[in-house]
Amino acid sequence: MDTLLTIGMITRETLMVLENELTFTGHVTRDYDDQFAKSGAKIGAVLNVRLPVRFVPASGQALILQDLTESSVPVVLSKQYQRSFAVTSADLTLNIDDFSKRFVRKAISSMANEIDFDGLGLFNQVYNEVGTPGTVPVTTAVYLAAGTRLDNEACPRIDRNLCINPGMNGAIVGALTGLFNPQATISQQFKKGLMSKDTLGFDWYLDQNVRMFTTGPQGGSPAVNGANQTGSSLVTNGWTAAAALRLNQGDVFTIANVFAVNPQSLQSTGELRQFLVTAAVSSDGSGNATIPIYPAIVTSGAFQTVTNSPATGAAITVQGAGNTTSARGLAFGEEAFTFATADLPRYGGLDMCDRMTDDQTKVSMRVIRDYDINTDRCPLRIDSLGGWAVLYPQMACRIAS
Repeated sequence: MDTLLTIGMITRETLMVLENELTFTGHVTRDYDDQFAKSGAKIGAVLNVRLPVRFVPASGQALILQDLTESSVPVVLSKQYQRSFAVTSADLTLNIDDFSKRFVRKAISSMANEIDFDGLGLFNQVYNEVGTPGTVPVTTAVYLAAGTRLDNEACPRIDRNLCINPGMNGAIVGALTGLFNPQATISQQFKKGLMSKDTLGFDWYLDQNVRMFTTGPQGGSPAVNGANQTGSSLVTNGWTAAAALRLNQGDVFTIANVFAVNPQSLQSTGELRQFLVTAAVSSDGSGNATIPIYPAIVTSGAFQTVTNSPATGAAITVQGAGNTTSARGLAFGEEAFTFATADLPRYGGLDMCDRMTDDQTKVSMRVIRDYDINTDRCPLRIDSLGGWAVLYPQMACRIAS
C-alpha cells in the first residue's frame, strides 16, 4: 500500500537540506524573534539587535560616572525567499530520500545559494580591507594581515572564518605546498584542493558567491579641505573637476596621519584608519567633493575611532587603482553579521500548510501544498522570510583579490 508523504516530512527535509547547503550563512550569528510566531511576520518587519555599552578607561578613588549609551542595529526582514514546483500524486508516494533527491534538494540548493549571495553582498558595509585589488593573494601575508586587523579591532580569536572564491583558493593552496605544515593538513589540501580548516587562525571556506567589486574612477590628487573635521562626512578637494563619478559606494580610503584606535584601550594601532565610502561621490567644477564615510571621525570618548582629526591638505589614498574590478573575500568573526528569519503566517483553505523552525540554525520555513483539480497535480511552495544585517563591521575585513 502506498503512503503519501506528509507535509511535515517535507518541511523537515527542506530545513535539513537548507542547513547543509549554506556556506557563508552557516557561520554568522542567527537570530529569531518568537514574537512573530503569534500571528506571522511580514516583509518589512524589524528585529532590533542591541549592541553592548562602551566605556572609556578610568581609574582612581574618586567616583567617575560615565554615560550609558546603548545602541541597536535594525535587522529588517526584507526578502521572502521562495521556490515552488508541482508534483503528481505518484511523486508523493516516493520515500523522502527519493523525493528530496528529485525535487527538494534542487529547489533548496538554489534558495540557499541566493541567501548566501545576499549575505556576501554585505562586504560593501565593511571598512577594513587588506590586499591589493586586481592581485590575487599568493602568500600568507595578506591573510595574516586580515587576522592582525581583526586583532586590532578587538575581535575575539574564536570562531573566525574566511570565505574566498575559487581563484583565491587555488592560488593560496598552491603557494603553501612548500611551507612547513602538519602532514595531515597538507595531505587534506592536496587531496581536496581546498584550504583546510583551522589554518592561520581561520576556518577556511570556498564560496562561489564571493562578490566582485569595481573601484571608482578616482582622478586628481585628493586631499582634506579644512582642519578639525569630525563626523560622518569629509570635505575634500583636489579631485579631477566636474566628474559625475569619482568614488563608488564601497570604496575604501585612508587619510595621511590619521590612525585607527583599539576600541577597548583607545590606543593607536599603528595602522591608518580605513574609511568606507557609503554613497557614490562626484566632484564639482572646482574639484571639490564631500565624501560620506563610515566609521565617523570621532576623536574622543567611548566610541573614539581615530587618534586625531585630519589636517587640512592631508592626502587621501584610495584602496586600489581606479576602475579595477576584482573579488572581495571576507575574514570575519561570527558576530560580525547576522541572518534573521521569522515565522510566516499559516493559511487555511489549503490541502496542507506547515511551518517549522530549526532549533539549531534558527531558520524558519513554511511549506504549502495544495491540489489543482484541473491538472491533477499538487503545487508545492517553500518560503522563508529573512533579512541580513551587519552587527559589528569592525569584526570583519575584506580580502582584496
